Amino acid sequence: MEQTANPAATYPGPSSARRMTVGRFFIKYLPFFTTPALLAIVIGIWQWYVASNPNSQYILPPPAKVWDRLFEFMRDPTSIEHVGVTLYETLVGFFLGSVIGISLGFIIAKSQILERTLNPFIIASQVIPKVALVPLFTFWFGFNPTSKIIIATLLAFFPLLSNVVLGIKSVEEGKHDLMNSLAASRWQRFLNVELPFSMPYILTGMEVGVVLALIGAVVGEYLGGNKGLGFLTVYATNAFQLDLLFTVIIVLTVIGFVLYAILAGARRFLIPWHETGKSARREVA
Repeated sequence: MEQTANPAATYPGPSSARRMTVGRFFIKYLPFFTTPALLAIVIGIWQWYVASNPNSQYILPPPAKVWDRLFEFMRDPTSIEHVGVTLYETLVGFFLGSVIGISLGFIIAKSQILERTLNPFIIASQVIPKVALVPLFTFWFGFNPTSKIIIATLLAFFPLLSNVVLGIKSVEEGKHDLMNSLAASRWQRFLNVELPFSMPYILTGMEVGVVLALIGAVVGEYLGGNKGLGFLTVYATNAFQLDLLFTVIIVLTVIGFVLYAILAGARRFLIPWHETGKSARREVA
């Protein structure tokens, strides 16, 4: 006897669809609840520790004192100038590192001889401790932003370089065969296959590179600067102003998070066809 399909077994019922909608809504907006909750827990533990240990205020300022100092910091024109210096060094270093890393990555990926020739020098530029280079660059370029920009550039370019090379080498062989069958030129291959296929890798390298550029700028200011948030950390430490030190750490965290979020959000505009771009678009929608 022929059996007929049960529509209820094929299509979810109203209650099942409602549960799926509620589940997607819960997962989508979960960070809006968990992040403030976890932050409140951390601040609560922080306040409890300071209140229960009066002598701890010499090494750990109360959250309210840091909060007040943060507002004073944001209203102080001198403090804003320090933020601007660090942001300038970070963005310029990130831009230069991106241009160098992407350009060199495409060139190296297309030439095995060039890759084998330059690879030891590229790796050497990364394994050398950047902290040891800061005094040298400070001696050469002085205490101006140039030395910090160079450090930021050195830290930012390598993730982009390695990701571009990986992206070019990961292009499917079938796409190369298609370009060969169409007698495409090198420029057509680059625009239609290599660049689009490498964009997810480039954006991943940029997300890492912008954070490393911020670290490079701060390290440069910390060891050889007279302006910037890195310089303020040295000043706050030497002056035993722990509330100022915590304030600078918070500001640096916010800057790094915003820069990373901008590049992560750019995926849905630059690579809407890629899975990561689709994910970002679903999260925003």
